[in-house]
Amino acid sequence: MNFPERIEIIEVGPRDGLQNEPEPVSTSNKKELIKKLADAGFSRIETTAFVSPKWVPQMADADEISDYCNRLGIKYIALTPNLKALDRAIAAKVRQIAVFIGASTIFNQKNINKTTEESLAECEAIFLRAKEHGLFIRAYISMAFTCPYQGEVTFEEVNHVCQRFVELGADEIVIGDTNGHANPQMVYERFSRLRELYPDTVFVGHFHNTWNMALANTIAAIQCGVEKFDSSIGGLGGCPYTPGATGNLATEELLLMTSEMGIETSISFEKIKQIVPFAKSLSTRSM
Repeated sequence: MNFPERIEIIEVGPRDGLQNEPEPVSTSNKKELIKKLADAGFSRIETTAFVSPKWVPQMADADEISDYCNRLGIKYIALTPNLKALDRAIAAKVRQIAVFIGASTIFNQKNINKTTEESLAECEAIFLRAKEHGLFIRAYISMAFTCPYQGEVTFEEVNHVCQRFVELGADEIVIGDTNGHANPQMVYERFSRLRELYPDTVFVGHFHNTWNMALANTIAAIQCGVEKFDSSIGGLGGCPYTPGATGNLATEELLLMTSEMGIETSISFEKIKQIVPFAKSLSTRSM
């Protein structure tokens, strides 16, 4: 087995980890979490989403959070699922955005009330405007392995979205095990084929831990040459349209594994351990 000297870990706890909390999380607590994570050494943090407060109340403070991140001087990512959201992000001086499309069209419909094809068509205008403003574009492919509504998601379905993202000029493409049912064999085969088809594309692994395979899936992706991974402090997160799915790969677990293996991340494991109790205190799901 071959392992890289270094990987990048992108912390997604402040956005993906907290967005579906049933009880309000104060803006001040979010800011404190972001500051602690930045001090621990993260080079990038996904901090907020420009979405309707009606549908995602936890992200109602996106403008204030972005202003805070700008003043901190950190690199951060904001989710912008449509043109209206992108315009808000541009006004807030966000420099890195994220879009997402489900490879499973039934999941995409339940998640944002659009088919995969409709979302791909809308992405053309989003990418064009983002590129005009010089923004870094992170493109998520959700449900890239299995789906709770249709079962197995085929490689052809994933590749259909991936190819369009590549054509549109995504700066990195995130392959998501959104319901946490992937296994290392599936991960290895899928990433191997994608990297063979798109050798110049930067891929990111995004694993949920429903079946406790997130770390094993990370190793499988590393064996395909993937060197960027999302994780969430305290394992916070989950998808409301994915029955039974638990949180993201826990940052502290990923850091423990990489530190024991001698893989550099530039993140302080000791500081992360100290942040975990605070992060979990923000979530009713972890109590």
